[in-house]
Amino acid sequence: MRHSLYLILLCAVLTILGCTGKQADAGEEKMTEAQWTARHYHELGMEYDFQRHQMRIAELYYRKSYEILKNDPSQAWDIYGDAGYRYACMLIQRGDMEGALTVINEILNKSEGNDDFPGSQKAFLYSLMAQCQLHLAMPEAAKQTFGKAYEQQLNVLGGKEKGDFNLAILCNNIFLSFFEMGEYEEAGKWLGHYEEELRACERLGVGDSLIILEHNGLLALYKAQYLLATGQANEAAAVFANIPSDQLENPSCIETATAYLMAAGRYAEAADMFDRLDTTFAAIDSSAFTFDVISVSLAPRYMANRRSGRVAEALALADKTFAAIDSALAWQKQNDAAELAVIYQTHEKDLALEESEARATIYHIILFSAVIIILLIAYLLRRAYTYNKVLTEKNRRLLADIEQREQEQQQSIELLKAKPEDVLTAEQQLFRRICDLMDSSDHIYTDADLDRNRLAQLLGTNEHYVTDAISTCTDGKSVNAFLNEYRLRHAAHLLATTDDSITVIAELCGFSRSSFFRIFSDAYGMSPSDYRRVAKK
Repeated sequence: MRHSLYLILLCAVLTILGCTGKQADAGEEKMTEAQWTARHYHELGMEYDFQRHQMRIAELYYRKSYEILKNDPSQAWDIYGDAGYRYACMLIQRGDMEGALTVINEILNKSEGNDDFPGSQKAFLYSLMAQCQLHLAMPEAAKQTFGKAYEQQLNVLGGKEKGDFNLAILCNNIFLSFFEMGEYEEAGKWLGHYEEELRACERLGVGDSLIILEHNGLLALYKAQYLLATGQANEAAAVFANIPSDQLENPSCIETATAYLMAAGRYAEAADMFDRLDTTFAAIDSSAFTFDVISVSLAPRYMANRRSGRVAEALALADKTFAAIDSALAWQKQNDAAELAVIYQTHEKDLALEESEARATIYHIILFSAVIIILLIAYLLRRAYTYNKVLTEKNRRLLADIEQREQEQQQSIELLKAKPEDVLTAEQQLFRRICDLMDSSDHIYTDADLDRNRLAQLLGTNEHYVTDAISTCTDGKSVNAFLNEYRLRHAAHLLATTDDSITVIAELCGFSRSSFFRIFSDAYGMSPSDYRRVAKK
């Protein structure tokens, strides 16, 4: 039994390990799939992000990439951090500063103390957090957070400036954030850091020469804007005049230059600079006008021409602006429809995938449960079979003992009957008469009312003599015990030779149903049904 039990338990354990192994493999595949899906969504988000006109789709894919890795960022810390950063940027563009802060805080908390999380990424997350704090009118908190961003990037570099281009860009971003908010004192400090790091990049030859050239142009333009904003118009004009022409060829520098010229009231030069922008690769096709493009490009250009006295050019730009508004409205509707279609399709695919995964999980659970139930049933059946086998063997031994005991008792009675009457005591003589009465074909003992009084009447003697005779010749048995032995022997015979119900046999032998089961089990060590099963075999 123990060997069988161990075998069944071993099968169950192997089955469970097999199921969990498959699940582990599936989980492993799922983790690999999750990594791949997160990277795929991240790439899609960047693709739509670079198109600049489908930001809702970009935000959708950045969010999905971020959320896939949210519970276990260790699968791909770089994707988790970058997707979360870009998703937070999208939230900021929509004005959801609280939502952006929630995402940023969650990433920073999960990356705390983790060496696998890119340090530079953490620095830019702090910078983004500070921008949110500025928008929420928390300048002091923003200053501290920008300081954390700067210190974090310095830590990445080993604790000191090393001509790191990321550090230069970070300082540039911090300067622009404070400058746009009118925090000129703080902006000036970060403009100085930006220049120091950019000069270190030049000395060490860090970064592409064209990019360094562009940033030198931006640095000079930012200085001019800063000086103008702080009331130093002459110094600003001198800085602007000394900017080499080759540093004003990049679209970013041209746009920054037009912003300075507009702020300085030099509208004719600003209008010329706007015309210059049209000759660059950043020139925008009129069919792709959006409201952002109109506000950033056409409106300032119109203002520059109008204020510089170029009425014809201003009117032409006004007509172009009206046409652009109509074009932007039509394009916006078309673009919104396209974005919604992509979002809807993506949502439908996600729902289908979730439903498929849920069905697969349910199937695995059902299969696992079915295997466990089958093994449990097999175990119970095996245990029942083993128990019945052991019980049957036990009952057979009991039956053999009972038969031997009854045979010895019968032999003892036969010996008593064979002795001459004159050598028997009075008790033995009376007991022999009692045995003859019990062995008669009338089966008098089957009478439920038979007791010592009735037995004494049938023998024509006193009930006390009957009691003494049975007690003396049976080693102290009572009259009822003596009668029950005959009744039980008769019941055992009927159980072995007939198919009568146990209740009927009990009544035929002078027992009530309840007392029969108890007396039979006490005497034979098994129930009447078990006795019948063993005796018939």
